[in-house]
Amino acid sequence: MELIPSMQEKPALVVTSPPYNIGKEYEHIATVESYVSWCSRWMKLIYEHTSDKASFWLNLGYFSVEGKGKNVPISYLLWDKSPFFLLQEVVWNYGAGVAAKKYFSPRNEKFMWFVKDESSYIFELDRVRDKNVKYPNQKKNGILKCNPLGKNPTDVWQFAKVTSGSKRSSIERTPHPAQFPEKVIERIVLACSNEGDLVMDPFLGSGTTAAVCERLNRRCIGFEMREDYIEIISRRLEAQADSSDQLDFLLKEIRKPA
Repeated sequence: MELIPSMQEKPALVVTSPPYNIGKEYEHIATVESYVSWCSRWMKLIYEHTSDKASFWLNLGYFSVEGKGKNVPISYLLWDKSPFFLLQEVVWNYGAGVAAKKYFSPRNEKFMWFVKDESSYIFELDRVRDKNVKYPNQKKNGILKCNPLGKNPTDVWQFAKVTSGSKRSSIERTPHPAQFPEKVIERIVLACSNEGDLVMDPFLGSGTTAAVCERLNRRCIGFEMREDYIEIISRRLEAQADSSDQLDFLLKEIRKPA
């Protein structure tokens, strides 16, 4: 995170998913208080080094709080821990997941959509409208009731998770243990940034944000500490990139020393 202040350009969009503090291979378990304090510090740092109209999309899941709760939404502990303005919570609903026996099987994670300025931020709804409209030609007084581009996709998004396994692995699956589906990030990037904008992911992980930005003609800067994950990102971008110039830029950014 110490590299963020050295950036010469402030990103227009930040989208990320930090460690959840649940014991993944890339985590060191901390107390709830320490975890919240750590998140607060890097969230404030992001606020200070993003553009005036920036959006910050933060994906979080659940963890246990001893003596208090089994599946506590992490977002409920972090929503007010930075100077950002919380514009909206978006629920990502998916099909595959843990099959629970003593409680309802969990099938969602949260996104918190923050902005720096509640009255001035990028949001291009027409780019992400849902074309699955039940009555697209329905009219009232001779005027179409529905936008011809589709409907607002609402604050509940249904996208499949990136699955693993020999017979059900997603096409975009990498060896990374916690990977975003590209469709989720694509909607965010299209709605909350413009072509040519700089997008940042401070926990780059499997490189989904970088891969989506490359396809959608955005520039991306990301940070990743683990060499094995950097190699996953590099191979992913090398397999996808159509432009060698764009690829060189992306690889240069993710390979900066920590």
